Amino acid sequence: MSYGNQPGDTGGHGTPPPGGGYGPPGGNYPPGGYPPPGGYGAPPTPPNNHLVMAIVTTILCCLPLGVVSIVFASQVNSKWAMGDYQGAVASSESAKKWWIAAMISGLVVAVLYIILVVVVGISIGTSSYNSSY
Repeated sequence: MSYGNQPGDTGGHGTPPPGGGYGPPGGNYPPGGYPPPGGYGAPPTPPNNHLVMAIVTTILCCLPLGVVSIVFASQVNSKWAMGDYQGAVASSESAKKWWIAAMISGLVVAVLYIILVVVVGISIGTSSYNSSY
C-alpha cells in the first residue's frame, strides 16, 4: 500500500498536472516562464549598511565614534556576500548605534560650546561694564 500522491497520480481529478506534478512543464523554471513563488527562491534583501550617516557624523560630529561606525558599516556588505547573514545584521545594528552616538555627542559638545561662549561673553561684558565706572 502506498500513501500520498505518486507521479502520474491524478488524484481522482482527471489528467495529471503538467510536468508530472513537480513544478512547471519541463521541470525547471524557464526564462520568462513561471516566477518563483512568493518567499521562495527570492534572495533576502541585505541590511542597510548606514555608511552615509557614518561618514556624515564622522565629518560633522565626532571623529572617533564616527570612525568606529564606518568600520562596522564597511563590514555589512562583505559579511552578507559571504553568507554570514546574522553577522551582517549585527554589523548594521552596530554601525547605526555608533553613528547615533557620534551624532548625540556632537550635539552635546555643540550645545556646551554655545553655553560656554554665552557665559564667557556675559562675564566679559559685565566685567568691562563694571570696570568702566
